[in-house]
Amino acid sequence: MNSFFSLPIKSCRRRLCTFSRGPLSHPISISEKFAFCLENCSDIFSLKKLHASIFVHGLGDISFLCSKLITCYAKFDLLAESRWVFNRIINNSLSLWNSVLVGYFRAGHYKEVQWRYLNLRQRSICLDSSVIMICLKSCVEFGCLNFGRGVHVDAFKFGLNANSFVGSSLILLYAKYGDVDDAYKVFDEITPKDVVVYTSMITGYAKIGDHRAYGAFWVAGNMQQEKLDPNRVTLVSLLQAAAQLELLHEGLSIHGYAIRRGIGCSDEVLETTLMDMYIKCGAPRNAACIFGKIKIRKIGSWNAMIAGYHKMGQPLEALNLFYFMVQENILPDLIALANGILCCADLAYLREGKSIHCFIIRTGFHLDLVAMTALIDMYSKCNCLIQASKLFNRIEARDVILCNVMMAGCLYNEFASEAVKTFTEMVRKCIKPNIGSILNVLGALSNLKDKKQGRCVHGYVLRQGFHLNVEVANQIIHMYANCGCISYARQVFNQLRNRDLVSWTSMMRGYIQHGQANESIDLFRLIQREKVEHDSVALTILLQAFCQLGHLSLAKEVHCHLYRAFFKRDIPVINSLITTYAKCGKLNMARNLFENATKKCTTSWNAMIAAYGMHGDCVNALKLFAHMKEENIEPDEVTFTSLLAACSRSGLVEDGLHTFRSMTEEYSIKPCEEHFSCLVDLLSRAGKLEEAYNLVKFLPSRQRAQALGALLAACRVHRNTEMGEMIGKNLLDLEPENASAYILVSNLYADGGKWDVAAKIRSMTKEKGLRRTHGYSLIELNEHEKGVNIS
Repeated sequence: MNSFFSLPIKSCRRRLCTFSRGPLSHPISISEKFAFCLENCSDIFSLKKLHASIFVHGLGDISFLCSKLITCYAKFDLLAESRWVFNRIINNSLSLWNSVLVGYFRAGHYKEVQWRYLNLRQRSICLDSSVIMICLKSCVEFGCLNFGRGVHVDAFKFGLNANSFVGSSLILLYAKYGDVDDAYKVFDEITPKDVVVYTSMITGYAKIGDHRAYGAFWVAGNMQQEKLDPNRVTLVSLLQAAAQLELLHEGLSIHGYAIRRGIGCSDEVLETTLMDMYIKCGAPRNAACIFGKIKIRKIGSWNAMIAGYHKMGQPLEALNLFYFMVQENILPDLIALANGILCCADLAYLREGKSIHCFIIRTGFHLDLVAMTALIDMYSKCNCLIQASKLFNRIEARDVILCNVMMAGCLYNEFASEAVKTFTEMVRKCIKPNIGSILNVLGALSNLKDKKQGRCVHGYVLRQGFHLNVEVANQIIHMYANCGCISYARQVFNQLRNRDLVSWTSMMRGYIQHGQANESIDLFRLIQREKVEHDSVALTILLQAFCQLGHLSLAKEVHCHLYRAFFKRDIPVINSLITTYAKCGKLNMARNLFENATKKCTTSWNAMIAAYGMHGDCVNALKLFAHMKEENIEPDEVTFTSLLAACSRSGLVEDGLHTFRSMTEEYSIKPCEEHFSCLVDLLSRAGKLEEAYNLVKFLPSRQRAQALGALLAACRVHRNTEMGEMIGKNLLDLEPENASAYILVSNLYADGGKWDVAAKIRSMTKEKGLRRTHGYSLIELNEHEKGVNIS
């Protein structure tokens, strides 16, 4: 039995024989041998055998051995065994308590430090600065401000509040929670102040993260007045403050001071902080210069440069730097891997992202939450939502950022219902949503046009107080407008106190969507009365309102305003003006505006092609498209929609079919519902109903409704009642809630003399409570042309 329990001691015998207190005649004691073995113990099994052997040798009550046992058990997360040992040796020795608290702190058991501190206070032992400092540090790490305030009271009682080490810990505690005023009060109480105290206060200001970080430089100035020279830690904190505030001049001064004093030469932390400062201050060349001069580049330096390029919106440069790091045989850590994955996500590089993922699997890295979030973001942005969902479902300990990334991925891939499910599951698992979560779910419900769930989320927003956030209120306005509840949107708008320009434009756009252009114009007048400075988005929406009402004179006012306000190079407004002039019958004005535009984008060409198309001038539309190709302007889906619509209106079947083929064969653009609808309309107008119907039959069901509507209208024109009845049944099956579909089918039966069937279908619309959007006349709208007084 003795040989079994003494096994760990035998394993250490070779190393122990070299230790002695002094001369060879005085070998170290057995308790010191056990202490050495405990310090070098590498597994739980050996630890328990050592513990048993200590008991066998009658050393179970020696305080310093037991304190090491407590620390070892804490290191292996065996808190029950650690507490059992502690309870056996508990006494009023402050050095013992101090040793135990330090052991728990180093093992990362900050809550246990606080519990033991409370046990110590119950014994009414006079505390020293070491105990107070360790407990305060545990409060900083564990995040317990209130507990830390209680420790502060104890420090005051025992006269330790002026101690530099205690004071420094208190300063960092208050600064971590943004309470810089209390931190400064502690700083003011410490006398005398040394470099450590000043550095703690500078670090506290630097970690605030807002304009208060300027205080770091003010404290540094006072420090120099006291003739105290800053050390390396001081300079690192000052550089962090300069980086947050983007103060390049101050950062250069600190760098120069470090060079003159020889502080931090070849120090990885200082060099990494310098690179981070230069990148955040918009001086990447300076950062690259420092990086190039580093003789031995460690992983921290590489991470700083990669993250810096990524934050500056240069993911390709960041990814290239990641590959250079791997080529230099630097093993990437989790931070580097997460940065590499994020770069692949921004660039939509699926292959490269998968290769990094495979590297992680091969090397056996245990992914933390940050890296898993980056992987899910990468797969989502590369249109691999299934893979992203698999990774997401494997994670049990989720946080709000991970859920937000998953919701954003669902929205990016047009799976709004999955985003809503993620939000519901998130709330069910008691993960508290933040502003990003609310914006994501409101965006999803807006896409789904789900009024019922939208009102539920609105209620949740009101209960949680998120409605005070302007961005959330704007998204609610947009959601209600998309769901057809324009009156609810206006109520939210009216109750919003701190409106920004997005609030106004969201409400204006909502009115445009519901055909209430007059209300949109009235809102713009209110913008002017409240002296809110409008932008190009507001002018674009205003032009859409004029276009909807046919207000040519007011559109001309906007055109004049562009030149007065130097908006004449604003491409979106120019494009809207082209469309407005075309819809108001002024094709020549639209053409002149397009030809004289200094800058043109794809949307500009699309607007002019659509203008020719709506005026039946398909020849010029096709010529403009040919000129567009000569200028190497890449066409998009909207370009081909406008061309196909122009061919349909002009009856140019062959040209339309050729355009459709070039879209798929030459430009590899996948046809959508609008393209098929235009093609069906083209064939239908030419009387080729059979060809059009054969085309519709091959369409997916979700892309069939619009094309069926165009074909049904053509059947009515060409009096093909038999085919029309068949198409009408399919259309009603696809869109049972569309009032226009019922009216189309009813009119078809009425034209065929089947009045009973027509009346029956009409009555179905009344039973379902469906209403068709009524048209309006532009004849009696002159009274609204009072002028908007754009200035």
